[in-house]
Amino acid sequence: VQVVESGGGLVQPGGSLRLSCEASGYTFRSYVMSWYRQAPGKERELVAVISSDAGSTVYADSVKGRFTISRDNARNTVYLQMNSLKPEDTAVYYCNAKLKWINYWGQGTQVTVSS
Repeated sequence: VQVVESGGGLVQPGGSLRLSCEASGYTFRSYVMSWYRQAPGKERELVAVISSDAGSTVYADSVKGRFTISRDNARNTVYLQMNSLKPEDTAVYYCNAKLKWINYWGQGTQVTVSS
């Protein structure tokens, strides 16, 4: 099983980034996919969740209206479009795949929002 994030980087406040998470080795379309983030000195927090059929999404209050989670089950990929980025969005962003008691995590991708 592999879960690999990409798309992180350095961006100025107000800018945008799109994160990707490509998965392999399991039945991607059966799993709920989520993005989490962890800032230095803070606990990992849930950012966004998308159901297996992409029919429903949930967002943390801090990113509502700015971030959009989506998935392409044909490509085994989940995305996080991040707009209007703020310095407080700086963190390592992790992709998670969950089915009942099974959890898979990626290695994370760094997002830094700074001028």
